[in-house]
Amino acid sequence: MMLLMAVAALTTLLMAPGQAHALSAPQARAIAAGETDDRIAALSVALKEGDTTLAAFVQALLDDAVKVTADKTYLVRDGKAVDATTGAEATLPEGAEDVVNNNRMRGALEAAMGSLKLVSPDAKVRRAALAELSKTQLLEAQLPLIEKALAVETDAGLKEQLEGMRATILVSGSDKAKRLEAAKALGASHLSTVKSLIQERLATSVEPDAEVRGALMTSLAAVEPRLAWGERLGVIFTGLSLGSILLLVALGLAITYGLMGVINMAHGELMMVGAYATYVVQNLFRTYFEGWFDWYIVAAIPVSFLTAALVGAALERSVIRWLYGRPLETLLATWGISLVLMQTVRTVFGAQNVPVENPAWLSGGIAVMSNLTLPYNRIALMVFALLVLGGVALLIARTRLGLFVRGVTQNRRMAACMGVNTARIDMYAFSLGAGIAGLAGCALSQVGNVGPDLGQGYIVDSFMVVVLGGVGQLAGTVYAALGLGVLNKLLEGVAGAVLAKIMVLVFIVVFIQKRPQGIFAMKGRSAEA
Repeated sequence: MMLLMAVAALTTLLMAPGQAHALSAPQARAIAAGETDDRIAALSVALKEGDTTLAAFVQALLDDAVKVTADKTYLVRDGKAVDATTGAEATLPEGAEDVVNNNRMRGALEAAMGSLKLVSPDAKVRRAALAELSKTQLLEAQLPLIEKALAVETDAGLKEQLEGMRATILVSGSDKAKRLEAAKALGASHLSTVKSLIQERLATSVEPDAEVRGALMTSLAAVEPRLAWGERLGVIFTGLSLGSILLLVALGLAITYGLMGVINMAHGELMMVGAYATYVVQNLFRTYFEGWFDWYIVAAIPVSFLTAALVGAALERSVIRWLYGRPLETLLATWGISLVLMQTVRTVFGAQNVPVENPAWLSGGIAVMSNLTLPYNRIALMVFALLVLGGVALLIARTRLGLFVRGVTQNRRMAACMGVNTARIDMYAFSLGAGIAGLAGCALSQVGNVGPDLGQGYIVDSFMVVVLGGVGQLAGTVYAALGLGVLNKLLEGVAGAVLAKIMVLVFIVVFIQKRPQGIFAMKGRSAEA
C-alpha cells in the first residue's frame, strides 16, 4: 500500500508544469540519503521541477552506483567518481558511504524512471518504456503518469498505445461513469490487447453493470473487424513461410525423384546435415571470428550445401547406384541410411537439440499492424527460398549439366546413346538434390530447433509436394509447396493442427486419383513408357 501511495505521489506531481533545470547538490543528497519518506518527497519535487540530470541520477541509484558524504553526492562507476550534480571528475573522500535502497525506495525509483522514460525526447526510449509497461499489471495509481505522457506524445502509434493503457485502467476502476466512458473509448482502438481485455471482462463476468457490459460488447464488435485483416494476413504470411520451407525441402526431391525415381527416405537427414554444418560454422565464428559473428550465416550457406552434397555423393556411389529400378529396396535402404545418419549425429553432437542463434540483423521483425508482426528471419527464409529456386531453375535451363539432366529425365536410353554418361549425371543430380536439402537445413536452423530428428517432420510433406506438383517439375513444386503451406494454415485455424494435416492428406489423395501426373505433367516421351 505504501508503495502504491509513493507511485501515486510521484506520478501526480508529474501533472504540474515546471521549468526544467539541473539537479542541485542539496536535492541530490536529499534523494540519496535520509529517511525513506523524505527521500521520496525530494524525488517527487525533482520530478515536478523537471530536472534535466535526474534520469541519470535515478538510474545510478538503481544500479547502486551512488555514494554520499555529509554535503555531497557522487556517482561511482568503474572505480571513477564524478560529482552527481555537475558531472565533473572528483576524488572520492575516504568517509563516503554507499546509498542503501530498501524495497519501498527502489519501487519509487523504478516508478520515477518509468515516468521519465515515457516523456523522454527520444521516441525509441519511449517505445521501449511502453513495451516494458505493457508487460506489467496496470494500476490506477499510474493513470496520472500515462495521462501526462499522453498529453505530450506526438507519435501516433505510441499515442494509441497510451490511450489503450488509459482506457484499460479506467475500465477496471470503481467509478461507473469512468468505466462507461472507457468502454466506449475502447471501440476506437486498433490494438489486439484491447480485444483480449474486453473479452476477458465479458467472459468472466467481471463487469457487474449491464450498461457498461453493453458498451463493452459494442466496442468489441467495432474492434474485431479492424483486427480481422491482421489475423488474415498473419495466416497467409505464416502459410507462405511454411510453403517456403516445404519448397526448399522439396526442391532436392524434385530433382532426385524426378530424374532417378529414387524414393530417398534419407532426404530429411541430409537437411539435418546442413543444419548441423550451420551450427559448426556458428561455433567457429564465435571462437575465432567473434567480431564477424553476425555474418556467420553467409559462410554457413555454402558450407551447408557442400557438406550435404558430399554426403549425398558418397551415398549415391556406395549404395543407391546399385538399386536403380528397384523402388522398394531403395526405400528400405535409404530409410536405413537415415537411421545411421541420425545415430551418427547423436554420437557426435549429443541427443539434445543444439543452439543456433540468429544474427542481429535477423532478429526482431516489422510491426505491420498491432496484431501482425513479420519476423525478419521468416522474411529472409522466403527470400532465400526464391533465390535458391531461381538458381536451380537457371542451372536446369541454362547450363550443360542442366541439359544432360533434362535429357536423362525425359529419355535415359536415348541420352546414353548420344554419349551422355548417365551414371555420372545420376551422381551429380543426387549431389545437387542433397546440397539443396543442406540449404534447407541451413535456413531451418534460423527459425526452429536443430536436433537429430529435424528432418523427420518434413520428409512426408516434401514427398506430397513433389507428387502433387508433378514429378520433376519445378513450377509444380512451387505451386504445390506454397499452396499446401497456405491451405494447411487456413485449415489449422478452423479444425486444429491434427485435423488440418488429415484434411490436407485426403485432399492430395483425391487430387492424385483425378490427376495422377500432378499439377504439371511431364513433357515429352519416355522410351521406358
